[in-house]
Amino acid sequence: MRGYVGGMALSGPSALFLAWSLHDLEEIAAFPAMSQRLADATGIDAVRMDRSQGALAVGLMGVLVGTACVRGARTEGRSRLYRAAVAGLEAHVWTHLAQSVAARGYTAGVATAVPVMLPGARRARHELEGAGRPLTRADRIGGTAFMWAAAVACQVTAGVVARAVRRRQEPEATR
Repeated sequence: MRGYVGGMALSGPSALFLAWSLHDLEEIAAFPAMSQRLADATGIDAVRMDRSQGALAVGLMGVLVGTACVRGARTEGRSRLYRAAVAGLEAHVWTHLAQSVAARGYTAGVATAVPVMLPGARRARHELEGAGRPLTRADRIGGTAFMWAAAVACQVTAGVVARAVRRRQEPEATR
């Protein structure tokens, strides 16, 4: 099953990557304000993130999602990494909604979670089903856990890099 964008057919992997990319542009834009609110509410300064740190985290995740989608296309959906990405990104939509309910307001990514990310993930899932390779329960559980861990790893890595860059930019006398 292929979707269409501007008259062009999109495969499941292409639709998934396009949806993720558009969705994560919103996250890059919203990360700084959201991380400030979270740091203020929790007192945990380490969660503060500027736009460049957010962009690095999203870029790192983009390498993973892009690789998964390429592998999905090359293996006709048999790649475990691709199947994990499909399952994990579909579940990711619901985490955005839950975060916004818990925060009682807007959180980064919620505006595009349902109208953009969900259709991309569902298109990819439906293509797998149409090919006789539906996601299994193990795919869903493993994919959700894997993508959550990957997101955390990307955020932590971006934070470490940002702190290292700031330290290198500080004048020698303040170190």
